[in-house]
Amino acid sequence: MRVNRILLSSALVVVALVIQVSVLARLHLPGAVPDLMLLTVLGLALVYGHVGGALVGFGAGLLADLAPPADHAAGRYALVLCVIGYLAGLVKPETGRLKSATGPMVVVVAAALVSTLLYAGVGALVGDTAARHVGLGSLLFTAALYDLLLAPFVVPGVMALARRAENDPLAETGSAAKTTDISSGWLSGGTGLRIGSQRNGLRVKAARARMARAGRIKGVKRL
Repeated sequence: MRVNRILLSSALVVVALVIQVSVLARLHLPGAVPDLMLLTVLGLALVYGHVGGALVGFGAGLLADLAPPADHAAGRYALVLCVIGYLAGLVKPETGRLKSATGPMVVVVAAALVSTLLYAGVGALVGDTAARHVGLGSLLFTAALYDLLLAPFVVPGVMALARRAENDPLAETGSAAKTTDISSGWLSGGTGLRIGSQRNGLRVKAARARMARAGRIKGVKRL
């Protein structure tokens, strides 16, 4: 991944995790908990594509697995967000910009449902039966509802930051082309050529002035 992508993704994931643990997890809402980490991964995946989305999802999930007060096996949430980031990156817009909010909302609902099912399925494999006590249907409905309500305040902002960071000169791909553009810009618009052209223009003007003076002098002498 590019340097600017890593820096931006790390910062957004850390902020999302802090808010998730310190605020959202303490709201004690019925059913599921609004998943800010999931929405952050979705926003980045819709800009970075399936490879970047999978990498960001794995890193974000692993950080959430290791951060207290995690009560599940490490790697469980990393697997979930890695799969979600990959799948969300597959529907990345070709132009990088969204024409309407319908597509992202559908992606958010689908991601909330798939992540809940996948998390519960992996938990069942390792002996975690928490989803059975709460009720899988209730978890699916509340997860989709909470994430859908929170998405308009998170996903567009994350996507805007990611698109803006794509213009960072630290990007690995296209760095040679950008260097060429910068150098050509300095050559074409720098002071050296401009001063040279200004000097040539001044010389032409001075020559024309001398010719005009000579013509005037000759005219006076003839009179």
